[in-house]
Amino acid sequence: MTAALAPAALDAADWQARRAAHEQRVDAWLAPHLARRKAGGKHPVEDFLFTYYSHRPAQLRRWHPGAGVVLRDADPAEFGPDYRADAAGVTLDTDRVRARRGESVAWIRALLVATAGRPAHLGCFGMHEWAMVYRQTQEEVRHNAWPLRLTPERTAAVVEERGVRCSHFDAYRFFTPPARPLNLLTPTRESQHALEQPGCLHTNMDLYKWSYKLSPLVPSELVADCFALAREIRALDMRASPYDLADLGYAPVRVETPEGRAEYAAAQRDFAERAAVLRGRLLAALG
Repeated sequence: MTAALAPAALDAADWQARRAAHEQRVDAWLAPHLARRKAGGKHPVEDFLFTYYSHRPAQLRRWHPGAGVVLRDADPAEFGPDYRADAAGVTLDTDRVRARRGESVAWIRALLVATAGRPAHLGCFGMHEWAMVYRQTQEEVRHNAWPLRLTPERTAAVVEERGVRCSHFDAYRFFTPPARPLNLLTPTRESQHALEQPGCLHTNMDLYKWSYKLSPLVPSELVADCFALAREIRALDMRASPYDLADLGYAPVRVETPEGRAEYAAAQRDFAERAAVLRGRLLAALG
């Protein structure tokens, strides 16, 4: 995670160094993805954040200082129409951004506050990924280029034995039709503020989505921090899934066993703690 951000007024050497450091950091994530895309290849873990979320690689790479930061000796044309120049330098016109996107910003802020105010629940054991392949054949599953660790029959039995406790709508909507009645909840977009909780892997992955939707009000370093955490979470998500990704270097977290569930819950707790810090930083950036 990045250190505390620089003072509100940045000399050209300072903001250019920050921009270059951000671009270098992001390029390390983008290069393998762009190479696979050019070659027509796919990776079920590393490509997920680029295919599931709407933020394009070029947008992730583009640097913004965040609200309230003055860039000395800068050209507002370098940063886009939401920036203005005065005698002090170039800064984000937050009134312009909020006038255009105020409703969206308020919705995201309310969701972050509601989520932060709840305790973390750690008893789902990743069954949402199993519910996405429940009662499907190998050919029908979403990532059918990769084998399942268990037979479809045994996979279904694990779901039925463990039950599903998913509170996240955007995970729930990918459940197979026969899996949906097995869930304890029926999440909807309308109930999202009431249901999301800070132990959920997908809720914490979505901090990346909320950070880029809040850009350029939040600094790009924070967006990249959210991306980095989401990338780690995705790895756990798929390691605990029914898929066998050992050939890609992802050792399974066997949540169908007591030992695997304990491993999953420990990692989930760590992610919840790290996500809480990022959630707090997003809220602080909004004021």
